[in-house]
Amino acid sequence: MVGSSPLQAVLVAPGVKDTKVLAFERRDALKDKDAASGLLRAVLAANPAQRTAFYAFDLARVVDLYWAWRRALAGVRPCYAVKCNPDPAMLGALAALGAGFDCASRTEIEAVLALGVRPRDIVYANPCKPEPHLEYAAEVGVNLATYDSEEEVAKVKRCHPNCELLLRLKGPDGGDARVDLGTKYGAHADEVVPLLRAAQRAGVTVAGVSFHVGSGANNLAVYRGAIEAARAAFDAAAALGMPPMRVLDIGGGFVSGPTFDEAAAVINDALAQHFGDLPCVEVIGEPGRYFAETAFTLAARVIGKRTRGEVREYWIDDGLYGSLNCIIMDHYVPTPRPLAAPRPGEKTHTSTVFGPTCDSLDTVVTGYQLPEMSVGDWLVFDNMGAYTTGAGSNFNGFATSDIKIYVVYSS
Repeated sequence: MVGSSPLQAVLVAPGVKDTKVLAFERRDALKDKDAASGLLRAVLAANPAQRTAFYAFDLARVVDLYWAWRRALAGVRPCYAVKCNPDPAMLGALAALGAGFDCASRTEIEAVLALGVRPRDIVYANPCKPEPHLEYAAEVGVNLATYDSEEEVAKVKRCHPNCELLLRLKGPDGGDARVDLGTKYGAHADEVVPLLRAAQRAGVTVAGVSFHVGSGANNLAVYRGAIEAARAAFDAAAALGMPPMRVLDIGGGFVSGPTFDEAAAVINDALAQHFGDLPCVEVIGEPGRYFAETAFTLAARVIGKRTRGEVREYWIDDGLYGSLNCIIMDHYVPTPRPLAAPRPGEKTHTSTVFGPTCDSLDTVVTGYQLPEMSVGDWLVFDNMGAYTTGAGSNFNGFATSDIKIYVVYSS
């Protein structure tokens, strides 16, 4: 890290330094209790020609979250999950702070390497990799990847024989996660030894174990069960005479706030219990939404309106085929609110908000209470950094990539 403070290091980082970064003093830009709205108003004041949906990305929030992670999980290096939000400023900020990266494709690896990240700071954390992508990883020296099948071992042996592997375990059931990844990835308990033996026969090194309990897990006891299962896999490898494992990847899905602190306490206790006698093991995690979710706020513009009695119908210039795809993909529950400050005694109406495309599925909220709005007004969507712009489309000619992201920091 360079610079006299973490934020200064971020401001001169690749991915950030070539971007126009808007600086605001909190007492000037955030005069009301709603900090996000105040920041959006400040962006509009600095850019009066802005007439379409846009984001405010607060770098200071990422810095705060990074150091909160380091305090709570001091022994776990965060390796940011690029798929969550691949914005170059986000990647550059985290690289400057000292994070590693979880990449799932050639494009993600290229994006991170372009910012000066070392190949050794990247985990190719996709258990099923296309051969050309794996060959590219070999070319650039990304030499740590995950697997959960014998077929993947053979592929790695063929395409990237110098690659070391992390055996991906299925997370324990009962995590009550927002997104359950165990339906697609992860070795079951009875598959661990056969998969270790497959790598041993192929002469491919297994450097450690990874798991993912699911995104936004509510039952934090699953971390304890996953870490216990990981230690059992370490012991199984030792019993097979394999070289000592050196990496434990505890996955991602973390949510910032009190839940994260509770999860960290469980994880630290379980690591001490099950890996306390293996001090040389490097522990990493794959946080995505933890860093991205609350750092981005969306402002969408009302582009159409229809009144039917007491019901109001509005069209905005972002929707389910754009960055609000998170409603479907990530189970995001939108709670939009006007950017304009509320007026005392203001009446609300039962409202529907549609996205801009011609598909009736493109409906953001229905039966939702909003005050009277007009074409040209703005709606604010909070916590819009996770699985939003990265998963949008160009359907009907409305391109998610056209939604401008203003990089800002407040002090």
